[in-house]
Amino acid sequence: MPLSADDPDVAAMRGFNRFYTRAIGLLGRYLDAPWSLTESRVFYELFAREGLTAAGLCDELGLDAGYVSRILKKFEAAGWLARTPSADDARRSILTLTKAGRVTFAPYDRASRDEMGAVLERLGAADRGRLVGAMGLIERLMIEGGDEVIVRRHKPGDMGAIIAGQARVYAEEFGWDDTFEALVAEIGAEFLKGHDPARERAFIAERGGQVVGSVFCIDAGEGVAKLRMLYVDEAARGLGLGRRLVADCIAFARQVGYRRMMLWTNDILASARRIYQAEGFVLTAEEKHHSFGVDLVGQTWELDLTAR
Repeated sequence: MPLSADDPDVAAMRGFNRFYTRAIGLLGRYLDAPWSLTESRVFYELFAREGLTAAGLCDELGLDAGYVSRILKKFEAAGWLARTPSADDARRSILTLTKAGRVTFAPYDRASRDEMGAVLERLGAADRGRLVGAMGLIERLMIEGGDEVIVRRHKPGDMGAIIAGQARVYAEEFGWDDTFEALVAEIGAEFLKGHDPARERAFIAERGGQVVGSVFCIDAGEGVAKLRMLYVDEAARGLGLGRRLVADCIAFARQVGYRRMMLWTNDILASARRIYQAEGFVLTAEEKHHSFGVDLVGQTWELDLTAR
């Protein structure tokens, strides 16, 4: 369903566009170059890439063919551009900057690099990484869409994302305090320091390059696996991801020979409880407790992995 023009997300995106055009100086001449912004972009593509055709430029930049043709003729007249017939199709010409064209644009390319470098220098290494990662995410989501979710094994950096994600979800949705974040951090640290890859596994859900969910299979001893750290970020719900994570965790536990799986949860986590029940888990114990700054009812659920 199309978004309303008054939708808050539309307003937020328009606001970001206004900020970004100001931040990189797109309201005036780009880097004080003697060309329009579009001409500068065409010049850059010709400077940075080889084997371009006029049709390829139009597709790459989303420009009208007539408009691009006029820009190319202007560059040819200035002695900046040469055309050579394509070896594959003589009807097409390969566009190449002349030596004069490369000399003309090189100072502006360098100025652009220096300007972006100056912006990044104001940030620490961690914030630079976050900024570049966020830009990559924006690009992937706008080009590819954000629907595909992959479930994979953990890699460096995932645990921090899981701790932050779980802390945010449970604080926002259930009012849990930072003692819960401390617990998640302890579980994550213990896993990283001593897990047995042959018997234990972290399943990481990733969407658009971002961690959006997890579940862990932990060895509890005596043929028992413990399911821990299940969560799905709000942005990835409605896709059946929670059930997929639990199913993958159970399948792994069966594959490596566990006889039983257990988990501890709280009764207010209704969505997770429905998943456990659908997979055959049975409630074996309940107990009231005060944890994470709130009153809760803890529950232990168990699954016989030898039954199908």
